[in-house]
Amino acid sequence: MDLKKLWNSFAWKPEEEYLFTLPQTDEGENNNTIPQEMLNNTEPISSHLSTNLDYLKMRFNTMINSDIILREFKVFVCNRQYHAFLLFIDGMVDANLINDFILKPLMLKNIANSSGSQTKKIAEEVNSKASIRKVKKIDLGQSISNSLLPQNSIRKEQTFEPIISGVNSGNCALFIDTLNFAFDIEVKGFKQRSVDSPNNEIIIKGPQEAFVENLRTNTSLLRRIANNEKLIIENIAVGKVTQTKCAVCYMENIANDDLVAEVKYRLNNLEIDSLLSSGQLEQLIVSDNYLGIPEIISTERPDKTSKYLLQGRVIVLVNGSPYSLIMPATLIDFMSSPEDTNLKPYFANFLRGLRLLSSIITLLLPGLYVAVTSFHQEILPTELLYSILSARENVPFPILFEILIMEISFELIREAGLRVPSPIGPTIGIVGALVLGQAAVSASIVSPILIIIVAITGIASFAIPDFSFGFHLRFFRFGFVLLGYIAGFLGIAMGLFAYIATLCNIRSFGVPFTVPFAPAMNSKGNGYFIPPIWKQEYRATYLAPKKEKTQEKISKHWKYN
Repeated sequence: MDLKKLWNSFAWKPEEEYLFTLPQTDEGENNNTIPQEMLNNTEPISSHLSTNLDYLKMRFNTMINSDIILREFKVFVCNRQYHAFLLFIDGMVDANLINDFILKPLMLKNIANSSGSQTKKIAEEVNSKASIRKVKKIDLGQSISNSLLPQNSIRKEQTFEPIISGVNSGNCALFIDTLNFAFDIEVKGFKQRSVDSPNNEIIIKGPQEAFVENLRTNTSLLRRIANNEKLIIENIAVGKVTQTKCAVCYMENIANDDLVAEVKYRLNNLEIDSLLSSGQLEQLIVSDNYLGIPEIISTERPDKTSKYLLQGRVIVLVNGSPYSLIMPATLIDFMSSPEDTNLKPYFANFLRGLRLLSSIITLLLPGLYVAVTSFHQEILPTELLYSILSARENVPFPILFEILIMEISFELIREAGLRVPSPIGPTIGIVGALVLGQAAVSASIVSPILIIIVAITGIASFAIPDFSFGFHLRFFRFGFVLLGYIAGFLGIAMGLFAYIATLCNIRSFGVPFTVPFAPAMNSKGNGYFIPPIWKQEYRATYLAPKKEKTQEKISKHWKYN
């Protein structure tokens, strides 16, 4: 049978014509008064106020949009009146700022805009033929920006593109007749979430602040911690439609220039319509790897972000997302916690050892259990082997089906606990762990030893600090279960060899993922286990920072001076 003919017979085909399309008008019936060249945002703003007004009405669909406000009024400058209008979006601006610091100074007579003494002086000079050449024409735009707009952030724009972008982000635009430019005035006043404690990266000893959805609030948190003028924050707009602002943050005197250039190159070469979150951006700027291992650190903690920033890494903040992206990332970074720097080194290293053990358990323990019970029973003590065989005596399913039932059930319980309302989440965990587990054992669907294996694996997965890396290990443990069922220890060894080889082949923005182990290099105290803080004299050599040392060889001068 020809599959192509079968597909053409049953496949859905889109309609070529739709009845709900509006009829197109003839070219001769086009009564649009806006010049064709103005339809491009990069064209300059016209000095005719009516032309600018018509264009913005068409661009923002003011006949349909109820929140687009066009306020027309007259500006009083140097005893003369000029027609003007103000454009802003209701709900995204502070109405008090517009009323008190824009409309009142421009519309009401006062000392700044009447300039009685200056007008009198000019009139005297005009009447005197000897000084007529000394009369200077009043600069309308300069007078307004210098005397009549008491705002802290005002920009003069000559094209429509920055004006429209500013209005969409919460600014207002001021157009005045006879001026071929417009004022972009910052009057943001939309509601936003206040700085609160982290929800997903909780530590006991350390700062209790987290990023929010507002970009400028997040950059201010970094500024406050870094407290240095060498911190550079560059804005890059991503998305043709949304024009989402992304802030690229780095220390100018520490970060490698090639790393900064690579990050900005990838951001500037994204041909997409919209960008809504940092998770989408993370997928767009990393190279693909077969294992789905995260190559960028994502965190909601400003203290953790600042720590990596001062090491010479590049940070990207996305407007509307409470997470920062840290690049490059290595395997060690996903096993580290911000609390490690606040504890004594032997306590922190003990915790890091536990996290390493938990990663191995999460990835390999179910597969090893399947391999031992299926192929390598001789390595178990006789009493333990008899206990396992007697527990599985009444279970009608093979070991693979048995462990898949429990692992998938555990993942369902975990996902359900995350999605349901907070008061019900712990209840689902208790019901799933106790009631369903005990009922499955009583019904001889699974063996008791398997409940212990799945429970230990689940608890170990919670000990991994980074959610993305923990999710990766949880996903690939199913592959090792299958390899252990097919070929025992040999299958797990072959899978582990391929897994480690792939890890060694991954590069995050030019940095090998497994440094300083593969390739082996002197990390100068930046390995997996950390030395005392007074010995942490150097930054990571694999980042190639401009400034290698973080402190002097003898940092405790009070003791050794």
